[in-house]
Amino acid sequence: MANTGYGKRATGDEDPHADPDFAHLLPRDAEIAVFIDHLDDGHAMGHKVIAAEHPHYGQQACRTSLKSLTGAGHLRWIKEHITVEDNSMRWVTRTYWSRTPRSAQWWAEFARKRHGRDVTHDYQPGLARTEDPAPEPAENESAGIPETDPTPEPSAAYRTLTRLRSADPRMSLSEAECRALEPLAAEWLSRGGTPADLTRALTDGLPPTITNPGGLARTRLETKMPPKKNGTEETRPLRARVDRVLMACATCDADERTVKIINGVCEECHAEPDVTEEEIKKGFEEIAYLGTTTARFLKQKLERRTGGPVPDTFRSVPIEDRVHYHYRDNRDRIANGLPPRRWKP
Repeated sequence: MANTGYGKRATGDEDPHADPDFAHLLPRDAEIAVFIDHLDDGHAMGHKVIAAEHPHYGQQACRTSLKSLTGAGHLRWIKEHITVEDNSMRWVTRTYWSRTPRSAQWWAEFARKRHGRDVTHDYQPGLARTEDPAPEPAENESAGIPETDPTPEPSAAYRTLTRLRSADPRMSLSEAECRALEPLAAEWLSRGGTPADLTRALTDGLPPTITNPGGLARTRLETKMPPKKNGTEETRPLRARVDRVLMACATCDADERTVKIINGVCEECHAEPDVTEEEIKKGFEEIAYLGTTTARFLKQKLERRTGGPVPDTFRSVPIEDRVHYHYRDNRDRIANGLPPRRWKP
């Protein structure tokens, strides 16, 4: 099983189970599709995990079949940017499965409807990011309707830090300092402190001259942080909302920001040739033979040039090591369905 909030997710509104569910697929793809269809929601969907549990197929076969199932409209990898009301943010990759094959237009509309969704019980706590201010969800905001105003509002913690300049000119913080201190101030407020308490803690008993107000504010926020609330108290979960949705490639995990996605797969992965198990085995044998043969040939060639054996200490990298690196690199590339690199003397 994947971590909470990740893994297989059913799209819903599917046809009931029937024998010809995957009759339009190749035999191997149909078998893996049936295997995935019977997995529980939340199960990890990586090709390595499926290969470890499937009794017949290995990693390359599962990787190729997942690519085929994506092109057939059964799978999509969708990246969702989650914003939580404690000012933390993170990207989450969801794996959506549909027993019924869907068109590319249907998946595009499905991804569009994910924008603005309330995912309070689905997100995983992430590290706070301070590049962009986090919007505060309105109390009367509908969980399924995205906001019409795309401009985010500053958080309460950020507004409190900017008002320190009015409370005491010695604590004039720059915008960058306010952004950097915002997670600490938000943690202070989440523990029951009020903006007035926060202002008093940062302005009471100041020395006559302050040369580094940002450093002093950080020290006071850390040392005067209120204690956490009693764990036995019933607290509501932090609200989390999807504020950006991107299609991701099923094979390489690249998304729409950097590549063009066609039917759930990027153009580069579309161009990759499918490698069979027999071709992988043959490729291993050829690389192993070429590796030993090339090493022996290069040694003889260098010895003819120099009139005798050349110690490895006179080379930047011993020939055997270069061949070993070349073989290991190509072994991994072939295992992942990529063509081997040519040897460069």
